[in-house]
This record gives sequence, structure tokens and C-alpha cells, in this order.
Amino acid sequence: MSNFLKEFKEFAMKGNVVDMAVGVIIGAAFGKIVTSLVNDIIMPVIGVLTGGVNFSDKAWEIKPAVMEGAEVVTPAVMVTWGSFVQTIIDFLIIAFCIFVAIKFVNKLKRPEEPKPAAPAGPTQEELLTDIRDILRRDLDKK
Repeated sequence: MSNFLKEFKEFAMKGNVVDMAVGVIIGAAFGKIVTSLVNDIIMPVIGVLTGGVNFSDKAWEIKPAVMEGAEVVTPAVMVTWGSFVQTIIDFLIIAFCIFVAIKFVNKLKRPEEPKPAAPAGPTQEELLTDIRDILRRDLDKK
């Protein structure tokens, strides 16, 4: 059992797991900010531009509610396409915000220092000159 706990501790304390946990927490907070941005700022503007249309209220009634007097026996079956449109807008804004944030973080990162170039070997001309000199020397010996 001790070995199991030791392995779990090693797993839980790995950098990737801790980084992922921090990312999830920040992502949840970021999601709340973006949801507020969409609901409180962007959707009212879109509503004004579309003549006061509130997308989240839009739905198609597939089957009407069954009523007995004022009491609802069976609720209506609805396709709430407005909520779907709202979710798509949320997604696009979140994706855009993440894109901008990643671009910003990448600009802040220091550029990697260039690795020193490998020492250049002799050029083709130098090799040919060496071969010529060796051949001359061999011919002069004969």
C-alpha cells in the first residue's frame, strides 16, 4: 500500500498535473469573465442591432403543452435554438480571447538564444587544394 501512495504522490506532484490543475482553475474563472462579457455587454448590443431580439428566449415548439385548466399536465416539447446560438457566440468569443491571450504571452516570452553554430569544416576549395598539394608532394618524391 505504501508503494501505491508513493506512486500516487509522484504522479500528483509532476509538473504537468499541477500545471493542468492551475489551468483548469484559471480557465473556470476566465469562463465566468467571458460569460459576463457575452451576456452583459455583447448580447445587449446584438439585441439592439437586431431590433431588441433576445436569442436566449428563441425556441421552436414541437409539441404544445397539455393543459388541464390552468395546470400543465405535460410540458411543451421545445427546441431552444436561441440557447444554442448563445452557446456558439460564447464559444467564438472564448476562442478569440484565448487566441489573443496566447499571442500576447508568446510576445512576452524571451526569444531563445541562438545555439552556437557548429564549427565549419574546410570548404571544397580548401579540400581540393590539400589534395593537389598531396599529389604534388607524391609526384615530387618519384
